[in-house]
Amino acid sequence: MGSYPIVLELAGEPCLVIGGGAVAGRKVAGLRAVGAEVTVISPTLGPDLEALARDGRIRHLGRAYRPGDLAGYRLAFVATDDGAVTAAVAREGRARGVWVNAADDPAHSDFILPSLLRRGELVVAVATGGASPALSRAVREELERHVTDDYAALVEVVAAVRRELRGRREAPGPERWRAALDADLRRLVAEGRRAEARAHLLARLGVPPWG
Repeated sequence: MGSYPIVLELAGEPCLVIGGGAVAGRKVAGLRAVGAEVTVISPTLGPDLEALARDGRIRHLGRAYRPGDLAGYRLAFVATDDGAVTAAVAREGRARGVWVNAADDPAHSDFILPSLLRRGELVVAVATGGASPALSRAVREELERHVTDDYAALVEVVAAVRRELRGRREAPGPERWRAALDADLRRLVAEGRRAEARAHLLARLGVPPWG
């Protein structure tokens, strides 16, 4: 009941992953997808991580974790089978104020990773507070059938109109926005008729078209 959902901006931020296997690889992939600067500490690396390290896309320290390794990082992820290492990283993180996520170990985690559905800039996160990652995945997979790829284009259209209105010093209220994001707008976007979608959105917002 203590979980508080947030979205972190990690572009350019230093993040640490301890472990070199498949689970660590998934953590690294997620961090790199949002532009984080990733360091991996592990004596060995799986093929995918090894390729990233060889190409200079991640920093690799080829050794085991040592106390003090969390200094200077925003987040740390532990993906090893060694419970003692996980506990030590969690202790150091709490001492240094570095948030730690330990794979499949909520007791040693300051945050958990939700199951994510991405459609461009739209992100839908599903979590159970660590109670059942499998259920989180199942709900996400169900949502995938309803939140289609068209939503990526919808976000782009809405964001462009919002930027335009800011430039024009127009500020429709939340109720008007809620009414404007209707089925007709989504249909126009799905059909690739972006200019018409923009005009429809402006009309529904009660703002005259410009340009």
